[in-house]
Amino acid sequence: MGLFDRYLALRTRLAGAEPPAHVALVVTERDLLEPDGYETLSAFLDWAVEYGADRITVYVSVLDREAVDPLCRGLGQIETPRPVTVVGPEEDARGTAPIRIGVGLGGKHEFTEAVRTLANAAAAGDLDPSDITETDIEASLVFPDDPDLIIKTGAERLSDFMIWQSVYSELYFTDVNWRDFRKRDYLRAIYDFKTRNRRFGR
Repeated sequence: MGLFDRYLALRTRLAGAEPPAHVALVVTERDLLEPDGYETLSAFLDWAVEYGADRITVYVSVLDREAVDPLCRGLGQIETPRPVTVVGPEEDARGTAPIRIGVGLGGKHEFTEAVRTLANAAAAGDLDPSDITETDIEASLVFPDDPDLIIKTGAERLSDFMIWQSVYSELYFTDVNWRDFRKRDYLRAIYDFKTRNRRFGR
């Protein structure tokens, strides 16, 4: 670690607030196919654990459904600091590991599948539509937890991911592309989070 990175690390650790317990990352299929794309993801997971994350969620945006299975296989082989679960867009992710990676077709698709699940339960007589709550919807999402911090590289948009889960999350956008993302960029995101005044929608 260079001198500047050491300075960033110290500044981040000394910032007053607690680090994010749940960090999420949104990347694209194209990001992972860049040279060292998977290696950068593995390093990202190490950094997140090093700086206090108990849970890490990664969403990989794909345009072509045919790319889902190969990506899931590749992601299942990366080195991770804690147990990992990798799921596709229609898979059940309950009972998952501290690191969860979802390869999917976007938040609209995820939300549509959640609504379809509840509609089927109502049609089967297992659920009264008037009793449906936010908890029921969340339970039908691929990963229902709300991240403290969501990081998106390369552009200021979530690429149609985590539409429901990101309502009270802190969003951090960087114009650094994934192929150039380094530890110092992660430290900047954590420092930014720790110096914000979280309002949780208030």
